[in-house]
Amino acid sequence: MKIRFAEEKDLSSIIELCKAHAQYERSSFKEENKKELLSEHLLNPDSNIKCLVAESDTEIIGYATFFKQFSTWDAGYYMYVDCLFLTENARGNGTGKQIMELIRAHSKEEDCSVIQWQTPSFNTGAIKFYTRLGAESKNKERFFWKV
Repeated sequence: MKIRFAEEKDLSSIIELCKAHAQYERSSFKEENKKELLSEHLLNPDSNIKCLVAESDTEIIGYATFFKQFSTWDAGYYMYVDCLFLTENARGNGTGKQIMELIRAHSKEEDCSVIQWQTPSFNTGAIKFYTRLGAESKNKERFFWKV
């Protein structure tokens, strides 16, 4: 298993994983224009958004996206993990930890003091995983306001 930054050839697999991720989190997913949009944002060297993929010998088995943000309260930067998803067969073998450790190393290089992310309260497996990493949970409500 290898973890690396995403390439153009990975986009179809990433989209399939995004669909599975949305279904896992009981959310909707619209596929239209995704390949073009993801290419523009995930593969653009000037983009702040980074994407890692976990690759077995035969396929992409997971992905993570993350980007640097500014915290007014801390007057400093943090890394925000937007997505981390592994196929069911890829869970529980250390792949998730390896991805998070790579994000952590990248965060240090970017002078970020903390990494933030969220997961649904019903995703107990992920919550246990994040707790084992040493992450702390802060309960907040997440709001969505369409524009």
